[in-house]
Amino acid sequence: MKPSSARENISRPKARNAALMNLLATPGLGSLMAGRLFAGMGQLALSVSGFVLVLVWFMQEMVPYYSLMFSDEPQHAVGFKMLKLGAGLFALAWLWSLVTSVSLFRETSKANLTSLKSFAAGQNKMDESKVQTALAALPQWQRNGQIISRTFAFADFPAAMKFVNAVAEIAELAQHHPDIDVRWNTVMLALTTHDAGGLTEKDFALARQCDALSLR
Repeated sequence: MKPSSARENISRPKARNAALMNLLATPGLGSLMAGRLFAGMGQLALSVSGFVLVLVWFMQEMVPYYSLMFSDEPQHAVGFKMLKLGAGLFALAWLWSLVTSVSLFRETSKANLTSLKSFAAGQNKMDESKVQTALAALPQWQRNGQIISRTFAFADFPAAMKFVNAVAEIAELAQHHPDIDVRWNTVMLALTTHDAGGLTEKDFALARQCDALSLR
């Protein structure tokens, strides 16, 4: 498969922004932002074509009225065929972009569920090579012996506590609880699997989820 055709994994905030762009601005732009090139280009082409047709209809509709300023001869109205076609194309683009937006949210939910399921696995302590590989994918996390940790900074105390509550929710679902240290607008998380005597896949799965939560 060519790199350009590969689907990009998308975070929930990016899916939300893409949906807002699709549904409240220009259908197709949000899909392009989310890496859905085929759908985005198709939606954008339909929406632009529809807008152009409506604009042409409006200009042609106004010509007879302005012509009355210079001539008494009756002018023929254009009719609504072009308007209906343009509005139909734009509506089709909007509906298509709605389907894409819903699909993006479903993908993020599926990714979150997959990540949560991975907590159930990985009960065994990881060997050093696997730990190094997993840690390389989490550059903001630091390792101290058999513990990985990261400090998250937020705008204020309420934002920090909102993050803590979200972490507590997924940690309880996974039955894997990090050590948490809150200092006003910063939150430090430390992870290890005590039952396994060191780092397991559960620690890195929860770390990935915490990184995603910090972006919301």
